[in-house]
Amino acid sequence: MFTGIITDIGRIIELEKRGDLRARVETNYDMSTVAIGASIACDGICLTVINTGSNWFDVEISAESVEKTHLKFNTWVIGTSLNLERALRVGDELGGHIVSGHVDGVVEIVDMKDEGDSTRFVFLAPSDLQKFIAPKGSVALNGTSLTVNEVHSSKFGVNVIPHTKEVTTWGSSKIGDHLNLEIDTLARYVARLKEVNEETAHSASRNPSIS
Repeated sequence: MFTGIITDIGRIIELEKRGDLRARVETNYDMSTVAIGASIACDGICLTVINTGSNWFDVEISAESVEKTHLKFNTWVIGTSLNLERALRVGDELGGHIVSGHVDGVVEIVDMKDEGDSTRFVFLAPSDLQKFIAPKGSVALNGTSLTVNEVHSSKFGVNVIPHTKEVTTWGSSKIGDHLNLEIDTLARYVARLKEVNEETAHSASRNPSIS
């Protein structure tokens, strides 16, 4: 479990295809505190640490994860920067929102403009996920917890403040980039509850009880 608060910017220093994709990520984390088998979110993807060094860790990404994330657009190459977050520990502050590290889909940056020192980003969302995105709701984009400012049909916007641009990869984002999207867990359950209520009402209308 994660919070969507990025704690380091990693960098891919090795990449190898072995059936699954294997990556070595350079990091500023104190690797003496990272155990083999620990979870680290890399651009919002929850990945298991399989090997470590003094300033790096290795992860493997399954073919299924590649297909469901922005990796299918060959976004990871040597030198690529990644948003990193270690798994939440008991007692840690929940500064963002609850993030599982399971990517739901991929969005594309279709517009961006500066508003003061901040930047307003507009994204095109997958059609099957649009119902989960609401104004003032939360989303995780490349692992970053962000608040949705507005929603217009298939597009939604967020505002990224200067601090976030400095401590994440958002400072180098550009139109056309693809990002990993994880919808808010609460939005998922609210949408499912609505579907169940509608199904129940429809069934009741077709099969009224006989008194």
